[in-house]
Amino acid sequence: MFDPATIVDRHGRPYPRAAYGGGFEGAAAGDRMADWGLSALGPNAAVEGSLASLRNRQAELVRNNPLAGGGVDTIVANMVGRGIRPLWNIADRDLLNRVQDAWFDSVQEADADAAASFYGLQAIVAGAMCNTGEAFGVFSYPSPYDGLATPLQVRVFEGAQLDETHTALSGTGHDIRMGIEFDGRGRRAGYHFYRKHPGEPYFLNTFEKRRVPAGEVMHVYRPLRPGQLRGLPWFHNIILKLHDIDQCVDAELVRRKTTTMFGGFIKQIAPAGFLPGAGMPGGPPGNILGHQTGTAHAAQVIELRPGTFPKLPAGWDVAFAQPTDVGGNYVAWMVQQLRDVAKGMGITYEQLTGDLAGVTYTSIRAGLLDFRRRLEQLIAMTLVFQFCRPFALRWLDLQVATGALEIPDYFARRRAYRRIEWQPDGWDWVDPVKDVRAAIMEVRAGFNSRQRVVARRHGVDVEDIDAEIAEDNRRADTAGLVLDSDPRRTTNGGIVQSENADGTDPQPSQDAGGTGGQDRGGATDTTGLQDIKEQADAYGVFVRSGAITPQMSDEAYFRKTAGLPEASAEVAAAWRRDGNVRRPVTLRDAGQATPDTRQPIDQEENEDDRD
Repeated sequence: MFDPATIVDRHGRPYPRAAYGGGFEGAAAGDRMADWGLSALGPNAAVEGSLASLRNRQAELVRNNPLAGGGVDTIVANMVGRGIRPLWNIADRDLLNRVQDAWFDSVQEADADAAASFYGLQAIVAGAMCNTGEAFGVFSYPSPYDGLATPLQVRVFEGAQLDETHTALSGTGHDIRMGIEFDGRGRRAGYHFYRKHPGEPYFLNTFEKRRVPAGEVMHVYRPLRPGQLRGLPWFHNIILKLHDIDQCVDAELVRRKTTTMFGGFIKQIAPAGFLPGAGMPGGPPGNILGHQTGTAHAAQVIELRPGTFPKLPAGWDVAFAQPTDVGGNYVAWMVQQLRDVAKGMGITYEQLTGDLAGVTYTSIRAGLLDFRRRLEQLIAMTLVFQFCRPFALRWLDLQVATGALEIPDYFARRRAYRRIEWQPDGWDWVDPVKDVRAAIMEVRAGFNSRQRVVARRHGVDVEDIDAEIAEDNRRADTAGLVLDSDPRRTTNGGIVQSENADGTDPQPSQDAGGTGGQDRGGATDTTGLQDIKEQADAYGVFVRSGAITPQMSDEAYFRKTAGLPEASAEVAAAWRRDGNVRRPVTLRDAGQATPDTRQPIDQEENEDDRD
């Protein structure tokens, strides 16, 4: 590094050091920043020399550190769930059913190692990508005699099986960088894999390499910089912090364990001429604590027994152990460290630790929104684009080529058939009632469609949901059942809808914009009932606060609006006895019983009511 003092102006005066830092503190060349952050390594030079160490150290943490292992499990479970499923862009329902049936049969046989389905491979790939930074899926073509639905399988490799130190010229004159071969145009041409995992030394040909064409390899990783060839373990920036936290917690556990082993210490305060060791193990036998302590060869440990009142000889004293605590700031400090770790992992503190103390619905929902947005990005960039998509395209080509699927215009409209939308598994919310209510409002307002709501929330095709609902309704009609969940028969409040004048089933109201209006059967639509409930809740608050005095007209309004029957004669008579008003409970005199001013109901009125 040059010395700025040697650079002078035209008069021979040296430029001040501050002139070389520019106008930014982060670029200053003072003592605080002189030798920090000056590396200019490229995206691959930075990875090449560190990848093996980072990979091995994160693997050690995942094996032995519950925070690291739990973090990986949380990420994989939320990325994959029950599987990321394809939504085929096929309008022909019959063809769509045939494609879906063929796909279902094939995904059960997708793993060349027969350890998982295709959706299980998604979880394996996601875990390997998180642990080692990358995963490789290599296509395999089994024999037709194996009896598989499609002659296509995948074998998954970890990142360690591609040597990141392998940089050379291939036999064809292509460049090999970090185990990946590139052609003259800079495109990936092949991968030079170890035949066996280098961490499995019992194979004789472990370190032999074989070339696999790039078109047969699905390289799944998260590139962080343009031109980055290999993936980094996802915890690379918190490995040291996790290790230090683990050591700190372990040291505290050992300290607490050690301090509990000592109940106290026996001290000898001997006057002049006192016989050393009298009454102590190692000296003449004695009975210091009320029981025999042993001979001269016994261990220097005294066992304390409950209920004893020992009389110590002259010159002896007992000092009980008072271990020093770590202080009250240990928990707060550890919480902050774990929050840093959670941020580095890309998950929430609550997901990392399971600590839900002080969590509110709003705070946990805000944290989950950010977490899920990040996962949606990772799913689209890595699992879908680099793994699911190439497998599905290769599978569809083979299905048509082998005649398993007959699509006459497939090669003429190949791009149209290959427009597959991938739907991750749906996420449940902390409060699903609010989530469903918001989805209903979006659909009714035209901000969203049922198809997107169903796909995003449940991860399935809306046509499958519609078919299942139709089948449920047909089965209920055949059995003569009227279910509370059937909107054709009941309202959202469980009120049975009346039949039309011609005896046919009631149909939904044609008033698309109605909120709270009556339908043909005299009942209120679901959104209207929700509005009524909110009105009733607000009304109850006002009544309890004494701001409103309940009147008979209020009950009549809510009955009419909600489509309920009119008040019975007994209810009307009760209102009349109270003068059609009722005093709010909160305004009554405290500690005094409310006088019963009601008059007996006439016998004739009772008889009329019974009639």
